[in-house]
Amino acid sequence: MIRISQLSKQIPGGPQVLSGVSFNIEPGEFIAVKGASGSGKSMLLKCLALKEKWTSGTYTVDGVDIFAKGIQGRLKVRREIAYLEEKPALYANKTALKNVIIGAVGQTPFWRRMTGMVRNDDYMGAMDMIEKMGLLDKAHQKGDKLSGGEKQRIGMARALAHGAKTLLADEPVSGLDPHAAEQVLSDLKRMCRIQGISVVAVLHQGDWAERFADRIIGLNNGQIALDIKGRRMTEREKNLL
Repeated sequence: MIRISQLSKQIPGGPQVLSGVSFNIEPGEFIAVKGASGSGKSMLLKCLALKEKWTSGTYTVDGVDIFAKGIQGRLKVRREIAYLEEKPALYANKTALKNVIIGAVGQTPFWRRMTGMVRNDDYMGAMDMIEKMGLLDKAHQKGDKLSGGEKQRIGMARALAHGAKTLLADEPVSGLDPHAAEQVLSDLKRMCRIQGISVVAVLHQGDWAERFADRIIGLNNGQIALDIKGRRMTEREKNLL
């Protein structure tokens, strides 16, 4: 379980972006984060991935106090919590398979990313994850030839193949056609249910959050305005965002 307590983030010399944010993330839980532009949604995910420095707060992952453990705590986050950008940065001239094997920046050593050296167990693990994403027929296609939805799913496969237990997805279906968006979210939901992966996804537009998430957290001006489970949002709750 991941426990976030009193997370605050202030831009140096600038505004307070997050203030007193507290919630838990359970194994296998799909959490959607909603809120208006500027409400702190993306900053929340970046703080959880330690891509942004916290101003204050405590961060506990499986009972480990991340900040108290220093570099060991940060390495634990890097290994187990993967941040998925809105548009995954794949290596354009490497195949989907190679992208999954060599991992993203921070997941694997620099020399592995550059050489793309492959061990047999790496190959099998990557192919297994690509198959779970329903993209086995795309395994040998170059990164720049994949569609937006396929890139998202390869990005997910890459994170999971390198040991991620939690995925932080920033607008994972932005710009995708409805069919591709539904496929990506269905894959995320299935991984939560079958593999026990936790997902925290910014899903701002449409009813995707209500259709796929187990829980919806709403942000307003950097604070949690609502936290609901297992149901659709009421009109009053929507107006809080």
